[in-house]
Amino acid sequence: MMTRVFLALTFGLAGLAATPTPSPAQTGAQCAERSRVVDILAQKFGETRRSIGIATNNTVMEVYASAETGTWTVAVTMPNGVTCLMASGQGYQATADELPAMGDPA
Repeated sequence: MMTRVFLALTFGLAGLAATPTPSPAQTGAQCAERSRVVDILAQKFGETRRSIGIATNNTVMEVYASAETGTWTVAVTMPNGVTCLMASGQGYQATADELPAMGDPA
């Protein structure tokens, strides 16, 4: 938790929590220029990008994590280049689960 508080102070924002938020605009999510966010995640937490996807309104969702510490962060980047931290926590584990066969209730 102390590292997440430090991250919030580094961005000049308070209250970085480990809970997902519905919208950066609604919740005052912690946001900064993408390159600054990526640098802080790498330098302060040893987190690197582990996955990426396109979300609504041409936003990019990325998961950053550290294999050494198990910390993780979900970040969303808007088309204007601003990245907002949406969630963070501990206990990251990479998985590659297969989808169940069509019609398989599992």
